[in-house]
Amino acid sequence: MSKNLSTPYKIIVILGPTASGKSELAVKIALRLGSRQAKKLCGIKGAEIISADSRQVYKGLNIGSGKITKKEMKGIPHHLLDVASPKRIFTVAQYQKLAQKALKDILKRGKLPIVCGGTGFYIDALIYDHQFPAVPPQPKLRKELEKLSTEKLFEKLQKLDPQRAKNIDKNNRRRLVRALEIVLVTKKPIPKIIIPPGNNTITSDSIEKINYNILKIGIKKSPAELKKLIKKRLLKRLKIGMIKEVENLRKSGVSWKRLDDLGLEYRYVSRYLRGLITRKEMIDLIQKESEKYAKRQMTWFKRDKKIFWTENYRKAENLTKDFLK
Repeated sequence: MSKNLSTPYKIIVILGPTASGKSELAVKIALRLGSRQAKKLCGIKGAEIISADSRQVYKGLNIGSGKITKKEMKGIPHHLLDVASPKRIFTVAQYQKLAQKALKDILKRGKLPIVCGGTGFYIDALIYDHQFPAVPPQPKLRKELEKLSTEKLFEKLQKLDPQRAKNIDKNNRRRLVRALEIVLVTKKPIPKIIIPPGNNTITSDSIEKINYNILKIGIKKSPAELKKLIKKRLLKRLKIGMIKEVENLRKSGVSWKRLDDLGLEYRYVSRYLRGLITRKEMIDLIQKESEKYAKRQMTWFKRDKKIFWTENYRKAENLTKDFLK
């Protein structure tokens, strides 16, 4: 990292709601940056992608999480995929540590990092170096919280930390319990990640005080278009073996409770496999909850006024060119 620190390193972030096509756009931009013309223009040696997805970190969660395949990567290196066991919780703090290590390594090799994902909390944790409360698991407290219904857990979080309650999946018991655990132990709300005002240049203290200049590109889709994309994707996932994937996870030792905690597709497919809901109910619930999830994602992203929203690749490419000149 011998570069003059007064000159910021550049990072591109590709974000947007579920099913909007983030991975495809990130690969297209990375391929473009690997061309001879781009290398000459920008002075970089290509690009690599860091995934910012809270479920794609888990091994075996491929179809249901929409994890990019080797073929779809088109030779572009991807980081932070398949780094954790689905049997255990992988925290945002763990993600932050591994992602920052990958970021530093990419920069050292003279390449451009492209952070790609829909988990806004993970993106912000990486690029803004937020310090999370060091609260280890509290077995006794968890045992007490587990006695409460999911509705009661959410109501409790709304009272203790209304800001966190706005952005959490109110059906995800694991996240509700963890959020309450942190609030009850620290006796204060989970600190918000503060987006620095002004321009997009920020400093990360954890990676050798490197300055970053960040371009955030958001994929814009209308609610109606997004609804169709979610439906099309869901039917494709069912066709290529999503139910079988959940069966295999169960056979490998992932508990029903854990599958439920993994949310969306894994929650409702596992309930279908247990005979708790019909196939039609499973499909309807995944569609409905995915649409709600997309709304929560957009609520998170809308607070960041530095995101450039784009409807097509050409506009994203032009933004990238201007940013790297």
